[in-house]
Amino acid sequence: MRYTGPKVRLSRRAGVPLTRKAVKYFEARPYPPGEHGRKTSRRNTGDYGMRLLEKQKLRWYYDVSERQLRRYWDLAVRRPGRSGEELVALLETRLASLVLRAGLAPSIYAARQYVNHGHITVDGRKVDIPSYQVKPGQSVGVRDRSAGRQPFVAAAEGTYADDRTAPYLGVDHRGLNFTLLRRPAREEIVVPVDEQLVVEYYSR
Repeated sequence: MRYTGPKVRLSRRAGVPLTRKAVKYFEARPYPPGEHGRKTSRRNTGDYGMRLLEKQKLRWYYDVSERQLRRYWDLAVRRPGRSGEELVALLETRLASLVLRAGLAPSIYAARQYVNHGHITVDGRKVDIPSYQVKPGQSVGVRDRSAGRQPFVAAAEGTYADDRTAPYLGVDHRGLNFTLLRRPAREEIVVPVDEQLVVEYYSR
């Protein structure tokens, strides 16, 4: 089941800010949520707990359910590369993930909503499936009828853009579109997770 509660709590449980909005809240309360949060020590977490936490962080960062993540893991282990890197690449090239990475949405939750509500196109055709796997060479954009909405006006001004554009994306913020230039390499994907611990979790 996908988590639908306060998103900042996830960052505090993970030990790292998972969204832009969470940064200032995490700095103010860098300990786990709950009555005993201040007394909880992440250093005392065992090997299994550390692997479980990394797996959960990956889930929360990309806003996928446990079943979805398991399915991506099954796909990753069948690919020729390193399983952890393949897993992260599969998650990164989801349509919702790239909408966020390109700066067309302020968070992964907003990106998912934009896709679900039919505001996003792939190669000119509406796609409303957040898990859609974008292939190199495909162009993603905002539908013309949606471009005048406030969130997309802000996106066109670069409000949600990262300081540095991902090298595997060709982004035109003014035009509200981007192209996946190639498959992203692991070192180019900014995600606060040690995927090797996720591999160890699923390989146990």
